[in-house]
Amino acid sequence: MKKKLLILAALIVLAGAGWGLTYLYQVKSYQNKVANLTVSDIPFSRLADGTYVGECDVRFIDAKVQVSVKNGKVTRIDLLKHKNGHGAPAEVILKEIVTKQSLEVDAVSGASNSSKVLKKAVENALVLGMK
Repeated sequence: MKKKLLILAALIVLAGAGWGLTYLYQVKSYQNKVANLTVSDIPFSRLADGTYVGECDVRFIDAKVQVSVKNGKVTRIDLLKHKNGHGAPAEVILKEIVTKQSLEVDAVSGASNSSKVLKKAVENALVLGMK
């Protein structure tokens, strides 16, 4: 009986260690994806009229946007999905992108990763609208 309990305890410890290592791998992968994420400024004046959908997923943060373009200007950005930890404050950058007509907007302090992911989702949408 005692031997069975020791084996069971060892299996539980091994399973926990396996889960922990898997989680650490996922966190490292997420950090690398965010660190390597680049956002290029797109000349909005070269965009064709239309509505475009873009996404960006870096595991723990996932965003999907719908961008409306008219006469070479981004007129509206709708947030279709934003899975995040504490990154909800970053959503204000979507309005800033429309106001400034540029992807070169400052990240929101405390939500810089979500800011980057949201901007990349917008960029991915706008690439579809390039003339």
